[in-house]
Amino acid sequence: MNVGKDLVAASATPLILGILSEGASYGYAIIKRVAELSGGELQWTDGMLYPVLHRLERNGFVQAVWGQSEAGRQRKYYRLTKSGEDELASQRRQWQVVDSALRRTQVKSFQLVLQGG
Repeated sequence: MNVGKDLVAASATPLILGILSEGASYGYAIIKRVAELSGGELQWTDGMLYPVLHRLERNGFVQAVWGQSEAGRQRKYYRLTKSGEDELASQRRQWQVVDSALRRTQVKSFQLVLQGG
């Protein structure tokens, strides 16, 4: 399945915040986690991820710190801030509203089929 660009863009912030709620992470690991969580349906690139991470950092939702990887290389790690936790809770509520509305359209359509209309 090819997930449309609009939906990918709309879901980027809550997905990143959700992943960082699991613990600090770095860019490549976030990209891998998105693919894992989506069963391979979402394939993000650096060019898509880093502008969102930088915006989240400017907005105070994530904090970036330099650290060393297991191999000894410098790597930028991102972690969720308190403000980011609050934003994630808000994003989750918003997505629940959208999901609920979408599910209701299926119920209504199914009811119409059952009623013969």
